Amino acid sequence: MHALKLSKSTVSDWCHDVRLTKRQLNHLYKSKKSGGLKGSIVAAKNKQEKRIKETQELFILGKKEIGMLSKRDRFLAGIAFYASEGTKSDKGCSFSNSDSTIIKFMVDWFREFGYVTQKKFYGAIWIHEGLNEGKAKKFWSKLTRIPLDHFYKTYIAINKKDSKKIRKNIHQNGVFSFYVSNVVLYRKIRGWIGGVLAGSMV
Repeated sequence: MHALKLSKSTVSDWCHDVRLTKRQLNHLYKSKKSGGLKGSIVAAKNKQEKRIKETQELFILGKKEIGMLSKRDRFLAGIAFYASEGTKSDKGCSFSNSDSTIIKFMVDWFREFGYVTQKKFYGAIWIHEGLNEGKAKKFWSKLTRIPLDHFYKTYIAINKKDSKKIRKNIHQNGVFSFYVSNVVLYRKIRGWIGGVLAGSMV
């Protein structure tokens, strides 16, 4: 911390998600500065394993509590997702996310509840410079079944060389957006959102 001229809390935030390999841990463990360092490594490793186990258990419990979704459940879930991540412009429908499971859910939702046909979908990718654009396009196309010739030009985010910001989460396939040019459907979705919100106040 002294060498970096940073506070312990700042370094802790930066290194929160850093996971050392077994080789790195063994190297530290066998270092001459044994004593307290070994104890710290063991304690940190135990804490990490406990956190991973608790996270896995809560994930399994959460899925069990949800159970199977009915058609109405899926309908309402899609409305909630769109209210959060969908565009609010009266020019058609658009939805963006980096999570492939959410994107697939929403594309299927538009097909099921918006009756959107295959040829009406268009996609686009926002991806950082240096990542594999071609691989990302194939990934999203396969997942959504939107053909590559229905993809708009990819937006490449240029990495700022003088930036001190540390990116913890690098999405290898970028952020995906899909578009449906249907103003009527957009206005209907806005009505669905209004209905959910009004119903929650009863």
